[in-house]
Amino acid sequence: MTFGERLNATRKQQGRTAQEVANVLGIGLRSYRAYESGNREPSFSSLVLLADFLDVSTDYLLCRDEFLAKHAGEH
Repeated sequence: MTFGERLNATRKQQGRTAQEVANVLGIGLRSYRAYESGNREPSFSSLVLLADFLDVSTDYLLCRDEFLAKHAGEH
């Protein structure tokens, strides 16, 4: 799974619209859609905003599943 696919799936699972997420990021809908389609990548600060808004980790959005599994339960 790619970042864009994970972002799209997470947004939809939470019942959020692409416009809602674009508004949180302060960008246009077309720019946000470029993230989901893989044509553009967010800045670090936008990535953190996305993770916070969707209540997931940046590692999750970046598809670092092996890393997350390896470090599950560590504090």
